[in-house]
Amino acid sequence: MDVALLRTFVTVHRAGSFTRAAALLGLSQPAVTSQIRTLERQLGRPLFLRQARGVTPTTIGDELAHKAAPHLDALVEIAERGLDDESSLRTLHLAGPPEFTAERALPALTELTGDDGRGFALRASFGTAEEALEGLAAGHHDLAISTVRPRGALLTATALCDEEHMLVAAPRWVERIGPGALRLKGAAALENLPVVEVHESLPFVSRYWASVFDARPAASGTVIVPDLRAVLACAVAGAGLTVLPRYLCAPALECGDIVTLHDPAVPPLRTYFLAVRTGTLAMPHIARAHEWLQRAATGWS
Repeated sequence: MDVALLRTFVTVHRAGSFTRAAALLGLSQPAVTSQIRTLERQLGRPLFLRQARGVTPTTIGDELAHKAAPHLDALVEIAERGLDDESSLRTLHLAGPPEFTAERALPALTELTGDDGRGFALRASFGTAEEALEGLAAGHHDLAISTVRPRGALLTATALCDEEHMLVAAPRWVERIGPGALRLKGAAALENLPVVEVHESLPFVSRYWASVFDARPAASGTVIVPDLRAVLACAVAGAGLTVLPRYLCAPALECGDIVTLHDPAVPPLRTYFLAVRTGTLAMPHIARAHEWLQRAATGWS
């Protein structure tokens, strides 16, 4: 059986789409379709069911993926080792959201990049949860930090930590709202305030409103910047209210640059997951990084 055909098959299986697989492989979609059809003819069985959105593996397709994928990953591992001389460090490829990865994961993992004989080189990529998991499934990353738990058997995920979200703003907005206004009026007290967010859809504010106020925010975004660190900077400058993770805004809260506007009995939480391709924890550098991040997360608040 042609290894190139198996590689294409596994990529389609992981991506769930001929189009996404073609992009990951650097091939045209017709080329990917042709390779899958060739493999299906060789096996005499269909491997995927075509649907309006992507493809779903048949039982035979799932069985073949579970048998072939670990071996293909091992071949990639052997090829990568062959690129380096024996004295070179192994390279760990990490993907995750920019703020959490930069503030939490990377500082923890840099402790493992030393020359103790078990260290590794580190490469990080930033992106959405979907991008990180797609890249992991395609073999571009070794570890992915995601707020979405991956489905299927080809990726394995472990809960890493919970992130508490806080409603904050510069102190002057508390004077604008008035003391006790939130307690008396609820979300209505915040309707006319400007909002700082990472996207026009107001993902953080909307999630907070739904969880705490059982409502939708009435305001629209005044400042939209695609990075929570920039959102924090705008909030400190007085641009408006926002919702941020506690770990990110804690220093600004401590020095009084921003204040909490509300203190709910049960604050909204978001869970981060640490994902790997199934079977790759047998590789020492991935296993060590995986364990180290889990250990570090116990001290994150």
